Amino acid sequence: KVLDASTLSFGTRLRWFTICFVAGIVCSILGTALLWLPKGIKLFAVFYTLGNIAALASTCFLMGPLKQLKAMFEPKRLIATVVMLLFLVLTLCAVFWWNKKGLAVLFCILQFLAMTWYSLSYIPFAR
Repeated sequence: KVLDASTLSFGTRLRWFTICFVAGIVCSILGTALLWLPKGIKLFAVFYTLGNIAALASTCFLMGPLKQLKAMFEPKRLIATVVMLLFLVLTLCAVFWWNKKGLAVLFCILQFLAMTWYSLSYIPFAR
């Protein structure tokens, strides 16, 4: 039952959704601000990626983690989910293992587009 959203009251689920979602936005904005510091590309990539992960995790509080995972990997949004997760990982690889700043920025842009595409997959006829 721990992984089921129904064990929490609606108010608690809504509160934690809001906290995670706002934390995600703050991390993304902070990452963007840190980009302009010397060697800020690593901080940018990490905070921007953490922001997207927090925003994604926020919906776990509304749906429950298992229900969300099932929804993420439904055939109609499987490609969007895989692309989104791939760019989250590639962003971190570009900045930490490959040390390619330009590639990290490109992957962050693609990460944004992939997250948008993934989010639109939940709106009927939006894609």
